Amino acid sequence: MPIHFGTDGWRAVISDTFTFANLRSVAQAIADATSADLRNTQPLRDPQKSAERKFVIGFDTRFLSDRYARDVARVLAANGFTVYLAQADVPTPAISFAVKQMGAVAGAMITASHNAPRYNGIKLKAAYGGSAKREQCRRVEVYLNDNEERARGPNLMDYEQAREMKLIHRFNPMPDYYAHLRKLIDFDAIADNPQNIVVDSMFGSGRGAINGILQGTGCEVFEIRNEMNPGFGGVHPEPIGKYLDPLATAIGTGHGTLGLATDGDADRLGAMDERGNFVDPHKIMALALRHLVDVRGLSGAAVRTVSTTRMIDRLADKYGVKVTETPVGFNHIADLMMTEDILIGGEESGGISFKGHIPEGDGVLMGLLLLEIVAKSGTTLHELVKDLLKEVGPAHYARTDLRLKRPVSKDRMTQRLADGAPSEIGGENVKEVATTDGCKYILADDSWLLIRPSGTEPVLRVYAEGRSPEMVEALLGYGEEVAEAVA
Repeated sequence: MPIHFGTDGWRAVISDTFTFANLRSVAQAIADATSADLRNTQPLRDPQKSAERKFVIGFDTRFLSDRYARDVARVLAANGFTVYLAQADVPTPAISFAVKQMGAVAGAMITASHNAPRYNGIKLKAAYGGSAKREQCRRVEVYLNDNEERARGPNLMDYEQAREMKLIHRFNPMPDYYAHLRKLIDFDAIADNPQNIVVDSMFGSGRGAINGILQGTGCEVFEIRNEMNPGFGGVHPEPIGKYLDPLATAIGTGHGTLGLATDGDADRLGAMDERGNFVDPHKIMALALRHLVDVRGLSGAAVRTVSTTRMIDRLADKYGVKVTETPVGFNHIADLMMTEDILIGGEESGGISFKGHIPEGDGVLMGLLLLEIVAKSGTTLHELVKDLLKEVGPAHYARTDLRLKRPVSKDRMTQRLADGAPSEIGGENVKEVATTDGCKYILADDSWLLIRPSGTEPVLRVYAEGRSPEMVEALLGYGEEVAEAVA
């Protein structure tokens, strides 16, 4: 059974590998691994919390997600866990917060996040309210393989029987999640300067979340793509410019002056200004850092992934803030958020969080923070971005995936790229070469090119940030030359 956990759980094509039978086997392995952790000296849960074997489960709006979640609950109940199963589709961050707030041993979210509609998946959450660590996911794989070798099927309990025995409880995580967000966002400032907002839920489980918490603030909220549509209108539920034409149309027809878009499970955010310009996560994170320091007066370090804008570094230089660069994946950011004084952490794909929150990207939280930033500034998002770029820009960004004719070793390819680093690209000297995750060339003008060979498929992921569109074009062009050379 070809099931492998990535940095944030397991995803596969529905009815191909993602089947009820396979999911039950995965759920049994999760139950086995979690039970083993509870027997060890370093359990997944916070030892200060109740010893009750609580497990929290949520699900998104994908095809059969609710049914898949019920089956995971049935397996966990049959293994002696008391399961709290969400009543309806909810954002992943709401489930992650519930795991921590309820003192659960772990949690699971049925979702494939921003992937294409044909996929579904399961994200495993640890007791601290973030994604399970890599070693925890590996233990699940070990139990999965061991159970398969021993032909040991999953324990499975009748759903209604489990309900009667109070082993499965249906619950709504949103009230406690909202109460937590109200501690992190200045709703008084939002109410003092209410905005006209268009929220694009992209048919995902963030639907109604931002609208719900803004009730009573005076904000006019027009929500689009908020109905149940497991096909996501035929696009990936990923809040990037090319998938947000409906949001641009809604703004263009006068339904709002600020657009907020969340992905399939609402742990990522994209935005749009009053002119219909897409505001990417790089700018959102930079605006958030500037606001948290300049307006709120907060302190702490910044952490960003290797593929995220160096505008963060330029702001950090101004504020005397430490910046740490991590490999791609919010789990690396989460590790630092739990061990160091981190003010903000984020990645280029839109997962961002800040001090006081769980170590998890949260599109709902960051949408509300962006709303606070606009409300407190007394100006528009377009003007805020313009001012940001004047201060720490220009910063033009692009990403592309280049197919190779054959798979390559990620480690060997990264070393080859580092050893063969060019002296200049686009007329700018290469001043630094980093191999945090793939190979990154940092140029004298602070432009950069990142080439990340995929570890699972014949693809080079190429990211570029330049101080001009021409530089971005030159950087991507060099990436294409590398791909051709490999081919």
